[in-house]
Amino acid sequence: MKHLFKILIIAFVSFLVISCEKDEDQAIITETTKGKISTDKTTLILDKNNPDDVALNVTWSKSAFDVPVVFTQQVQFGIKGKNFEGASNVEAINSPITFTNKQLNSIALSLGANSNVVAEIEVRLKTLIGAAPFYSEVATLSVTPYLLGPVYNFTDLYLIGDATSAGWDNLKTNTKFVPLQKSATAGVYSYTGYFAVGGFKMIKTPGEWTVQYGLGSSSGILSTDSGSGNISVTTAGYYKLTVNTTTLTYTFAPVTPPTATYTSISMIGTASGDWSTDVDLQQSTFDPHIWVKKNVLLNSGEFKFRANHAWTTSWGVAEEFFGIATTSGGNIPLTTSFTYNVYFNDITGGYTAIPYYP
Repeated sequence: MKHLFKILIIAFVSFLVISCEKDEDQAIITETTKGKISTDKTTLILDKNNPDDVALNVTWSKSAFDVPVVFTQQVQFGIKGKNFEGASNVEAINSPITFTNKQLNSIALSLGANSNVVAEIEVRLKTLIGAAPFYSEVATLSVTPYLLGPVYNFTDLYLIGDATSAGWDNLKTNTKFVPLQKSATAGVYSYTGYFAVGGFKMIKTPGEWTVQYGLGSSSGILSTDSGSGNISVTTAGYYKLTVNTTTLTYTFAPVTPPTATYTSISMIGTASGDWSTDVDLQQSTFDPHIWVKKNVLLNSGEFKFRANHAWTTSWGVAEEFFGIATTSGGNIPLTTSFTYNVYFNDITGGYTAIPYYP
């Protein structure tokens, strides 16, 4: 009799918590108070420059049921109109839940949102009793995610002017901008290459004049003023330009023209594919010693530059993003798979790999 009583008790408890196999089917237990969810913002433009800053707070309250039960909660994110198919679930233990720019950006991209495009994302509280789900009302967010990329905390400067390959065409779509070579010292740059007769300045961002460096009060002095002069080139030829944006000084001196010429310069290695496949850079029509590959997808790995698809002449150095590669140097590392603009100077061995954001 005692054994029969235990069986009846177990059967009664099982009856209370049993639910249908399908996630969306109605459970037997009755929800007397529906869980609630709210957000402190409805429109978010996520900030890639401050990934660890708080972007969103989600506040929620528990459901109540007609019998004592043990349950868990999740905050669900889903693309609007997809009924939370492929939802991103976050355990809801304490309210509110704080999401940083980086966390919310990862959630949005994992749901299929596109970078720099507004996505309508729905949020709800999911309460689980066994396999039986109960849902709160839905809140909707307008979220603009950013493109995830490598941590690149460097400032680039680009040549502009009729003495350079870019000319004075300061449009973002101008593909002929060439950056100066960065150094280990912040604010110190250099560039060795061909300059035509004319003038030039330097800008931080192609398409913008907001940050620019031109001729200051005299030769050798830089000015950041919008009315700064052009640094003039009276004789076409090869020069070495050095720039210090901290002291606002520069030098510009002729150098001996290079004698070595190459039919091709390519990247080769696990970062660009494998060690048996060359990815060719494009040779500048303005200066045949400058080689460029724009918007190229590179893997996490390493690579070298080599001339004429052979190992007779190759360059490398174990420095990420930029450096002076040498013929006896190591492999160039890349830690993050991403699209890059790659520049190589076969006169100096200087290279730059800049993350590319459309």
